[in-house]
Amino acid sequence: MALAFGTDLTGKVAVVTGAGGVLCGMFAKTLAEAGAKVAVLDLNEEAAQAVADEITAAGGTAKAYKANVLEKDSLEATHAKVLSELGPCDILINGAGGNNPRATTTKEYFELGDIESDTISFFDLDQKGVEFVFNLNFIGTLLPSQVFAKDMIGREGCNILNVSSMNAFTPLTKIPAYSGAKAAISNFTQWLAVHFSKVGIRVNAIAPGFFVTKQNEKLLFNEDGTPTARTAKILAATPMGRFGEAEELNGALLFLLNNDAAGFITGVVIPVDGGFASYSGV
Repeated sequence: MALAFGTDLTGKVAVVTGAGGVLCGMFAKTLAEAGAKVAVLDLNEEAAQAVADEITAAGGTAKAYKANVLEKDSLEATHAKVLSELGPCDILINGAGGNNPRATTTKEYFELGDIESDTISFFDLDQKGVEFVFNLNFIGTLLPSQVFAKDMIGREGCNILNVSSMNAFTPLTKIPAYSGAKAAISNFTQWLAVHFSKVGIRVNAIAPGFFVTKQNEKLLFNEDGTPTARTAKILAATPMGRFGEAEELNGALLFLLNNDAAGFITGVVIPVDGGFASYSGV
C-alpha cells in the first residue's frame, strides 16, 4: 500500500507520538510498510507495544516506548533509547492529543437560565481541564519537536508532521479548548516551517475531518450503536456524507513525507475532511 503512493522510507527512523491510538497507530504501521524503522511512543506502554508487535509480526521494524509528551525529561530519556536502538530521528509525527470532559460544555449554545442549571456552561469550564487539553495538544507537540528535531539538523530529507484538525479552521461547538489548541498547532506548524527552513527540515500538518476513534466513539454513537444527534449534524455538514476511514489519511501522510514529491512544500496544513471545510451548509 505504501509504495503505491510512491514513498520509500527505507533506512529512515520515524518517531510517532500517541501511537497507541487508532489513527497514530495506523500511521506507525504505514510508515513501517514504507520501510521505516518506527519508534512507537505512547503514555500507555501496553498500547504502544501492541502496535509494535503488529508491525514486527508483519515483517517491519518497530520498538515500543513509554513516553509522556508533557515531560521533557521523559522525552529525553526516550530519545536516548531510540538513538541507541534505532538511530537518529528522520521523521517525527506529533500525533499525541485529545480532549477532556472538564473542558467541554454540555450545550452548544448558552441560554438564559443556564447559570442556575446543572449544565456545564462556558462559565463552568474547569481551568485545569482547559490547561490539560491545551498542553496535551500544543505543548505535547512543541516538546517532542524540541527533543527529536535536534537529530535532523544538518541531515537531508528530514520531516516533522503535526496533526491538526478541522477544529483549527472553524471551531466546533462545545469544545473550545480543543479547538483553540488545534488552531495553535496549525499556527505553530507554519512558524516552525519558517524557523527550520534554512536547515532543510520541512514541517507540515494534516487536519483530519471526522474519523471514528476510541476518544470520540461515545460522542458519535449511542450504546446500542445508533448514531447520536451530533453524528447526524456532522454527516449533514460533510458533503461526502460519511465518516473518513483511517486509511484515507495515508495519502496525505506519505505525500508530505515524500521528499521527491513534496520537497518544496513546507508550512502547509492539508485538510482530509470529505469536503467539510468547503461546505457552507447551503
